[in-house]
Amino acid sequence: MDQIAATILSSGRAAVELALFVLLPIMIVMLSIMRWLESVGWLNRIVNVVTPLLRPFGLSGLGVFALIQVMLVSFAAPLATLAVMARTGSAPRHIAATLAMVLALSQANVVFPMAAAGLDIPVTMGIALIGGLLAASVTWYGFARNLSSDDKPAANDALPDAAPPKGLMAVIRRAGTDAWDIAIGALPLLVVALVAVNLIRLTGAIGVLETSLAPAFEAIGYPTQTLLLGITKYIAGGTAMMGIAMEQFSQHLLTPRDINLLAGLLLCPLDVAGVAILLAAGKPVAEVARPAIMGAFVGIAFRIAAHSWLYL
Repeated sequence: MDQIAATILSSGRAAVELALFVLLPIMIVMLSIMRWLESVGWLNRIVNVVTPLLRPFGLSGLGVFALIQVMLVSFAAPLATLAVMARTGSAPRHIAATLAMVLALSQANVVFPMAAAGLDIPVTMGIALIGGLLAASVTWYGFARNLSSDDKPAANDALPDAAPPKGLMAVIRRAGTDAWDIAIGALPLLVVALVAVNLIRLTGAIGVLETSLAPAFEAIGYPTQTLLLGITKYIAGGTAMMGIAMEQFSQHLLTPRDINLLAGLLLCPLDVAGVAILLAAGKPVAEVARPAIMGAFVGIAFRIAAHSWLYL
């Protein structure tokens, strides 16, 4: 019983430190940049320029905005954009392509903090961008080809209406509030996930599996910790996986090369928690989940292959 209590306390402390001292400051900076770009109108200009280039991938203006949100804010940021697409009558085929892209991209709330563990951010984001566009394409032209591509009259390529704050200090304050909501919102799931994973580790089950599968992982050049990180990621989510990965990095169980090698497999919103959150955007989004997830798998497979080619 004492060991269980100690595990809960140590996991809670690690979760709080990760949320408040790693995730929060990174998100404040990135959200401040995003909010400032929005307040001066540059974000709209960027979307207007990029949208014609991404239309062949099945993405509308709102899809481009979702891309920017997930790669520069967090995996949950596109939730509002998907909700707007569902509410304004965007075509199911457009929604499916956008959701597939979001699920296959790298989420900023994990990518930027993991730079402290040696993650190469430009390479990771570049590969993720290609993987996300590939996921959108195979969904648009393949898995969702039987869905309607006709937008309702209410749908358009404009960004969601917002009243950006006036002045730099107002931008920073709003970004700080949003960053605090993200960090604190992630904390309960992070605590529960770290406790659950550490309790499973306490039973020795994961250790036995890691020992059994170690020769297989070594044969393909992956660290033995891949199993634990994969289980944590796809059950509890990317933030929980980041907590385990940062802990292992501090204990010298993972190297920067390992972090970069595993980035294609682990740094994406496609997990139980991520899918559940994004599907809450509305019924039209939930209805296209299957083709979107299948398309996302293709994009993630590309990312895994690219990172393996670079870092094995």
